[in-house]
Amino acid sequence: MQKTLLRWELIGFLFVLIFGSILHFVYGWSGKSPSVALIAPVNESIWEHLKLLFVPGLLYGIVEYFAVGRKIGGFVFTKFVAMLLGLAAIVILFYTYTGIVGTHFLWADIGTFIIGSAVAFAFTVKKMPLSSDARTDLIGLFLFFVLIVVFILFTFFPPHLALFLDPVTHTYGI
Repeated sequence: MQKTLLRWELIGFLFVLIFGSILHFVYGWSGKSPSVALIAPVNESIWEHLKLLFVPGLLYGIVEYFAVGRKIGGFVFTKFVAMLLGLAAIVILFYTYTGIVGTHFLWADIGTFIIGSAVAFAFTVKKMPLSSDARTDLIGLFLFFVLIVVFILFTFFPPHLALFLDPVTHTYGI
């Protein structure tokens, strides 16, 4: 099972990198459709760029669940923790490097996305399952739902904090 999971996680990592990279442009391509804003970044803020990992990671996780995860108690909860760690890695890496050098660089921003994605998928491989109790999957499912709601809410009504500020337009949200 570990070999199968490793294969799934490697494919998932590549899927997230490719789909996440494309997703970066989808809101603009859509003519700035509010419905597309639910899944694609609407500006250049760090918060909106977290969707580049979250959305494809969630979609892939759903497929992976039905393919192999149903047989693993605690799969959903472990995937949630992995996703949270990947998202946190992106934020921490971005603010650490920009705090040190005083500005951001596109290549480094892309690197934070790649590293954050790698953290999420590597955690899954190393820690699956965090708990063998299938009831923890209900907690994971609930937490994924909460995170989805938070992403949607903060796209349209973002707090006026640095995490949500578009450094290009100096605006928040849509």
